[in-house]
Amino acid sequence: MSLDPAADAPPAQRARGGFLYGTYALTAVTIVAAICLLLLALTPGLQRRRRIARESARIAFAIAGIPLTSSGTELIGQRPCVVIANHASYLDGMILTAALPPVFSFVIKREVTSVPFLHLLLRRIGSQFVERFDRHRGGVDARRILRAAEAGEALAFFPEGTFRRDAGLGRFHSGAFAAAARAGLPVVPVVIRGSRELLPAGAWLPRRGRLEVIVRPAIDTAGAASEAIVRVRDASRRAILDLLEEPDLERSPG
Repeated sequence: MSLDPAADAPPAQRARGGFLYGTYALTAVTIVAAICLLLLALTPGLQRRRRIARESARIAFAIAGIPLTSSGTELIGQRPCVVIANHASYLDGMILTAALPPVFSFVIKREVTSVPFLHLLLRRIGSQFVERFDRHRGGVDARRILRAAEAGEALAFFPEGTFRRDAGLGRFHSGAFAAAARAGLPVVPVVIRGSRELLPAGAWLPRRGRLEVIVRPAIDTAGAASEAIVRVRDASRRAILDLLEEPDLERSPG
């Protein structure tokens, strides 16, 4: 017999409970996001806006009853770096916003700019947008991000580029590591656990669950840029896989 009363409830009752919780959690997060957006629109100063976003994300998770724990965050924030994290859910950006120091520019696929309120929120906290399908525009975006890295701006990437319903860590694109190597910035791997179960691909209502963010030690990018890109990319991926508790999709058959 389970120690969780909900686990012993009939399936229909569990489904109703899950729907009610998901509706509540989505409503809570939406209300907090709307208030956050209003504050971001009215507040001057990028650092102030990033602190507002961080506290708003933390409040949203708390009101929704979603525990979020983090470890190793003392390893970052002392100097500019490039954070890279696994990507499993639409919640991942919000999770990193809540867990990490409010100093990062998130590098995000340009498709999100088609969602007006989300675009405004992300733009007001200094996010960088990257075109994935137009080669020319993508090149312009990549050069802009490289200039930001060379200027010492702290950046956060999801190098898988997208996420899927099935568990596992996908192939890493090299853009984040190229920017870090050419700018001489260390790469900090970050593990996000629990987001796939909480809000998997294709779902709109959150499920009950717990979130954990684990910051791994920084990886130096010293050396020839072309060699450092591959070395640091592979080392970062191993550092995430070690604690992710999901399969390596690069090695999985098919």
